[in-house]
Amino acid sequence: MSDRPEIVCICGSTRFVDELSAANRDLTFAGVIVVAPGVFLRAEDREADELITNEQKTALDALHLRKIDLADRVLVVNPGGYIGESTSREIAYAHATGKPISFTDPF
Repeated sequence: MSDRPEIVCICGSTRFVDELSAANRDLTFAGVIVVAPGVFLRAEDREADELITNEQKTALDALHLRKIDLADRVLVVNPGGYIGESTSREIAYAHATGKPISFTDPF
């Protein structure tokens, strides 16, 4: 048995920044090491103008898969059961690598 705290990777649409932050806070207070998205784009920001390039988005997506590799398990933050394209890929990757996956909401 390891002395280190559990590591949880949070996945979910960055449109749910408040819910992702709340999950991060709750897990951190529970003594968990949290890895989570580091860049949050709201829908209205994307409509105003492009904040990141396609290359940056691709790099962020790949980086998040590496975060899943570091984690003991994955928590999908999916208010109302929503799971977008990127989160679906992350779930498939976590499943393929044998990571336990849980969800905040049924879908």
